[in-house]
Amino acid sequence: MLHAHLQGKKLGNFELFWDASAAEPLWAGQIRFREGIPFWDVWTSFRPSALDAPGRSKSSAASDVTIGSFRIRASVQPPTMLRASAEVDLVITKGGRRTLLFELSRYLKIDAVRMDGRPLDFIQNEALEGTQLRRKGNDLVAVVFSTPLEAGQKLKLVFTYAGEVLSEAGTGLLYVGERGTWYPNFGLSPALFDLEFQYPANWTLVATGKQSPATAETPGTQASHWTSEGPIPVAGFNLGKYIRAEAKAGNVLVAAYGTAGVERSFPKAPAEMVHQPPAFPGPGRSPTMVLAAPPPPSPARNAQAVADKGARAIGSFSQWFGPYPLGSLSLTQMPGDLSQGWPGLVFLSSYAFLSPQEQDDLRLDPSRALLSNLVLVHETAHQWWGDLVLWNSYRDQWIVEGLANYSALLVLEQQNPAQFRQVLEKYRSDLLSKNKDDEWLRDSGPVTLGQRLISSHFPGAYEAISYERGTWLFHMLRCMLRDSETASRSRSGRAHPEEPFFRGLRKVRDRYAGKNLRTQELVQVFEEELPRSLWFENRRSLDWFLDGWINGTAMPRLEARDVRITPKERGVSIAGVIAQKDAPDDLVTAIPVYGITAANSTVFLGQVLADGPETSFHLNAPAGTRKIVLDPRQTVLSTLK
Repeated sequence: MLHAHLQGKKLGNFELFWDASAAEPLWAGQIRFREGIPFWDVWTSFRPSALDAPGRSKSSAASDVTIGSFRIRASVQPPTMLRASAEVDLVITKGGRRTLLFELSRYLKIDAVRMDGRPLDFIQNEALEGTQLRRKGNDLVAVVFSTPLEAGQKLKLVFTYAGEVLSEAGTGLLYVGERGTWYPNFGLSPALFDLEFQYPANWTLVATGKQSPATAETPGTQASHWTSEGPIPVAGFNLGKYIRAEAKAGNVLVAAYGTAGVERSFPKAPAEMVHQPPAFPGPGRSPTMVLAAPPPPSPARNAQAVADKGARAIGSFSQWFGPYPLGSLSLTQMPGDLSQGWPGLVFLSSYAFLSPQEQDDLRLDPSRALLSNLVLVHETAHQWWGDLVLWNSYRDQWIVEGLANYSALLVLEQQNPAQFRQVLEKYRSDLLSKNKDDEWLRDSGPVTLGQRLISSHFPGAYEAISYERGTWLFHMLRCMLRDSETASRSRSGRAHPEEPFFRGLRKVRDRYAGKNLRTQELVQVFEEELPRSLWFENRRSLDWFLDGWINGTAMPRLEARDVRITPKERGVSIAGVIAQKDAPDDLVTAIPVYGITAANSTVFLGQVLADGPETSFHLNAPAGTRKIVLDPRQTVLSTLK
């Protein structure tokens, strides 16, 4: 391993890393400050081709170990404390290492790590209040063995630890921090989980897995036992004084858990002047104007609507993607404006529990209110994309985020096509925004840069590119596959399970359930659904889409010129040139072309694979076609005129 701190005449101070155990050993970048906040701007990260020579190993520390199961016994003591013992079964697949790295919150102090009853050495950050280590430490724990581990060796490690990882956000509402590192995590490696919790009797605890009876250890406490229905990549729990509501999606039970109120930091609805009747009605007495605030939001009051919405989403997704992978889904309130979807358990922001009236009372921005309404459905989609089908590396994480986001939009399209288009146009507008240095957000990088997109230039680029551009990429794939398959050329725009796009997604689900999916593998599945009209250079391949759109940042401006319409014996012949402006010279785009008839109706004529700055095309059209338009339904991520 090498870490070099270098000083350049042009670039200033920057860092260079070489870590032979990493999948991408070479990193270079710079720490830059934006409004006093430090950002790690990554310039490059890659695996040198010389390392892929025959005989060289590509394994990393994570691939040298297989985790079989976790058995965790935890005591939760609101409002802050967690005490736990975690038993981890694992198998060494490649020998030679003396150290294994786990992730455990820096705020959980390990008492001991044991194997076969004997203590092992370990290294963990201190977590002392006010120290640099607390502010700048990390969540890594190194377990050190006295002799090198051997291939095939089976280990059972027992971690005991405790710390304050909970906080009270409001009456009966806790914030469960460190949701992914409350146990010694070994990455997103699917494993079996057996979880048992002890907690106060007046609280409700919900966790990943299937619940079974458990015995409380002390008076005034209760217990719950949860076991995963199969290997899952991550496990968690949520705790609150919840009111529960239920709904069904076929045989799947959907339960929503909301508290009577929201967190203390939640915005307050502004007071308004309202008419108040006189205290003693009678002749000459009239209402008075008083300043009154709307009643505070109540997630518990809206829990049934949340459960119903989750059940409807599962119904739609099951038709499009295949059966829901588990027996139940729990939607639990969490303070803050972020949400997370884990196997069978969704941490759902208090905002997602707001009724339409409560949203109006808070005077939320209409676009924010619309996106808040999509959160529940987005996190439900993660049950398929992110929890069942995993991503392989940071370069592939866009798949599950973009696909979950597009899945939520597909549900919106069924209910309100106008709002569906409104969200897509917002994403287009976001990508065309600039920062104070006049840099385009769209140029931050391709979706395959993942978390590397976060930089001092655009702190929010990861969300905009991975989620919003990623959503557009799936929309483009769906539309071009649908439009090119004659049998599925429904112009309603509504999702249909037999569209080639959904056939491809069901193949992805069947082949990669419980596995890590790479971007190249996703593209290869969609290639199987590729009709002849979308073959480029006479090959059934989507390499042009992978290179230009997934691994690129293009948003071309499309124009048609030199269009000639020639009458024929049947119909007309249309020829012309399609120009792609403000785009790379090698960009290939599937552009839908429509004709406008004398009766002013719109007719789909076909798709043209525009290759580079200018592409000649020739299409046949019905008699009476008087002009053409490119992509009138705006299904291509282009720069609109």
